[in-house]
Amino acid sequence: MSQPVTSNPLIIMLINMTVVFLVLIALGIVINLIHKIDPTAKKEKAPAEPAAPAPTAVPSVTQSAPAGLSPEIVAVIAAAVASYGYGMDQIRAIRPIARDGWKQSGRNIVAERLL
Repeated sequence: MSQPVTSNPLIIMLINMTVVFLVLIALGIVINLIHKIDPTAKKEKAPAEPAAPAPTAVPSVTQSAPAGLSPEIVAVIAAAVASYGYGMDQIRAIRPIARDGWKQSGRNIVAERLL
């Protein structure tokens, strides 16, 4: 029987990790080559530049904005909702939500430890 080259576990670990990473790098190169020479990939046509959409006027907010929200923020939120296809008449209210989730979660954890 042949004698092992080394019995040092750190050297064996380094050799094994080097082999694994070299194989992973080789697989990455093969995958990139497949993506570059893939004959089944559809050729992308250069898309014609779409005509710039006519700027639409954002309707003014009829109700007063809640404290802490400027009219610009309200207009941005309304535009974002309108971009999803909803009309301006479908927006009922813009209210900030209470954000005490982390605070309540911390209280629950402390209460569980005390019990």
